[in-house]
Amino acid sequence: MSLSLIPGQKLIAATHNPGKAREISALLDDRFEVIPAGELGLPEPPETEVSFIGNAILKARHAAMKAGMAALADDSGLSIAALDGDPGVYSARWAGPYKDFDRAIEVIEHKLRLAKEAKGDGYTTRAFFTCALAVAWPEGHACVFEGRVDGDIVFPKRGDKGFGYDPIFRPDGHDMTFAEMDPEAKDAISHRHLAFEQLRKALF
Repeated sequence: MSLSLIPGQKLIAATHNPGKAREISALLDDRFEVIPAGELGLPEPPETEVSFIGNAILKARHAAMKAGMAALADDSGLSIAALDGDPGVYSARWAGPYKDFDRAIEVIEHKLRLAKEAKGDGYTTRAFFTCALAVAWPEGHACVFEGRVDGDIVFPKRGDKGFGYDPIFRPDGHDMTFAEMDPEAKDAISHRHLAFEQLRKALF
């Protein structure tokens, strides 16, 4: 089969997060009718893989087979050097079943205080966001792409324009956190943008 996406076609966004679905639509230049999986009542599969790529493929294939049409999923997360890469692939799970990222950010702040005390001069604020992006078709075929953006963790949290861990992540070369940036500015440099650029080149 031809692995391509046709402008105007329906595309399932394998997410129950409305903010993420809107961001995905914008990153696809609004070329498709993006339908969040939550609107169709599709359940979220357990994320049992140990990598961003593995979880992205798992979620995309699950949505594609359940809906009977092409589906797109991303698995993204924040990896913090001082926490030995945590929360990493567990970024969403740190927010709990109700996606309480304010609480997750409080946990990170607490853990970083402990890490700073333990590591002393070895403490660092370095972190990076990763986005693994998978497109799957009902027949089981899938393509995957990955983007990464490096930066630093900042406290107190700043901004209210993003979601998730955006208020505590300041990308390299910028004075603002992701949550302080206008959506267009963030989209131009984000880990999702880098992954979507690869998708465009491969599938459009």
